[in-house]
Amino acid sequence: GMLDRCDAEERFALLKMATGALRIGVSARLAKTALANAFGLEVDAVEEVWHGLSPPYASLFAWGTGTGDQPTPADVPVFRPFMLAHGLEDGRVDLADYPAFVRLYDILFDDAEDLRALSWTDRRVRLESFVAGLDPERFDLSQVIEAEDFAALEAIRAGARDAAIEGVMLKRRDSTYVGGRRVGLWYKWKRDPLTADCVMMYAQRGSGRRSSFYSDYTFGCWTEEGELLPVGKAYSGITDEELKMLDGFVRRNTLNRFGPVREVEKTLVLEIAFDSLHESKRHKSGVAMRFPRIARIRTDKPALEADRIDTLRRMIV
Repeated sequence: GMLDRCDAEERFALLKMATGALRIGVSARLAKTALANAFGLEVDAVEEVWHGLSPPYASLFAWGTGTGDQPTPADVPVFRPFMLAHGLEDGRVDLADYPAFVRLYDILFDDAEDLRALSWTDRRVRLESFVAGLDPERFDLSQVIEAEDFAALEAIRAGARDAAIEGVMLKRRDSTYVGGRRVGLWYKWKRDPLTADCVMMYAQRGSGRRSSFYSDYTFGCWTEEGELLPVGKAYSGITDEELKMLDGFVRRNTLNRFGPVREVEKTLVLEIAFDSLHESKRHKSGVAMRFPRIARIRTDKPALEADRIDTLRRMIV
């Protein structure tokens, strides 16, 4: 048959196409870098317009081969508008009761003038001038932090959680605004994560190279009545060896199957790191974690000694 006529690489590609599983773990950044190298382009220039283009990327390849002009910000939406992580239900909202307020950190365009090639210092001067003409009840300017040394900066960062912010942004004063994650220009010095000891409850297979492992784990904490309720789900933070260990635990301790999900014995404790906790009406536990990841596998700790939901509630700011 057709597979018999193919070599190993051709069979791999054919099976991927036949099953619709074309994802093979190539990151968007790697694809952008490959295209830039293939046509002698600057990867930052590719990064800038990539998300505004769609397959088969005719204008991008025309630019690369020299048969077309470089896509410009006027042609594609280079920067994202404000978004919500979760959609809201339809309803009427009185802006007098819920006024919108925006804190401004940078200015990239002033009308049609592109300011991204200016240094941060010059953009800040332009931003301060721009903000002066806005309604102060609707807009304000981000604070510029003054610190004599890193010890003082560390003290400021230590208070980030009390201020309900993620941490401290360090920016070179001579940095231009570029796409992607250029090393050395900006650095997000995030606050230390919160942690909680939780019990694994459910697991399901991952995607991509982890599709053959049970790598996505739902975990919970105890109520005062001794009931275990889910508080989050994580799939990151573990090494390949730890992944194999957890996969083996799931396979050996499965209680029930619900489609792709397996319920497991409630005996394994995971130390979960997360950025913050919030009240949630969508979860029976009443709490939801932001950016949970596995910090440690606590084989030394009995499941009954995992944290209680009331302990998590006290972490809500």
